[in-house]
Amino acid sequence: MTASADGFHARLDQLPARARLAFMAALIERMSPNYVLYAQMSGAGDAKVLRNVLDLAWEALAVKDAAIDFDKQAEKLAEQEPPETDDSFGARRAIEVVMALAALLDALRSEAPESPRDVSRLSRDGVHAYIEMTDGADDDAERLAARVREHPLMDDEHGFQEAVLEHVEAPLTRDTLKSLRRLGRNEGVSNLGLSAEG
Repeated sequence: MTASADGFHARLDQLPARARLAFMAALIERMSPNYVLYAQMSGAGDAKVLRNVLDLAWEALAVKDAAIDFDKQAEKLAEQEPPETDDSFGARRAIEVVMALAALLDALRSEAPESPRDVSRLSRDGVHAYIEMTDGADDDAERLAARVREHPLMDDEHGFQEAVLEHVEAPLTRDTLKSLRRLGRNEGVSNLGLSAEG
């Protein structure tokens, strides 16, 4: 791990609980078009269910003591996982979105201090896999690592996560949460540079 990654993780670990939740929600917001695309192309899973679960997470952040049954939401979410038999690239990226959202639900239900790091890694791993598939299939490990490091999508991923972290290090007002959610929506473009209709 690089020194800058160490510093990033240290800042993430020092966030108050609500800020950690907001960090995860923004990253998942940006990852979610990957699930929508998978559902549209495969006919498996229901993107509306994921949208609803994520909306409820945002509501819990905005409304103190919002009465939301996150155990029930976790059950609904688990039903939307791509089938185990589907090992396609799209299914793997869709599973990352489900796993990230499950980590957020865990953190909403109880202290889960490792969850923000997990969501951060899931988002980065998806970008890494996409770069490897599109640009680096013929590279040896060393060349691939360099290509991933220098790729505009990975640069964008690091920049986005840094921007979200800076956002949640400030006091989380209702307006801050709204602008954070807009940042996460990223004009409908996912961490892989893909967008889905609907």
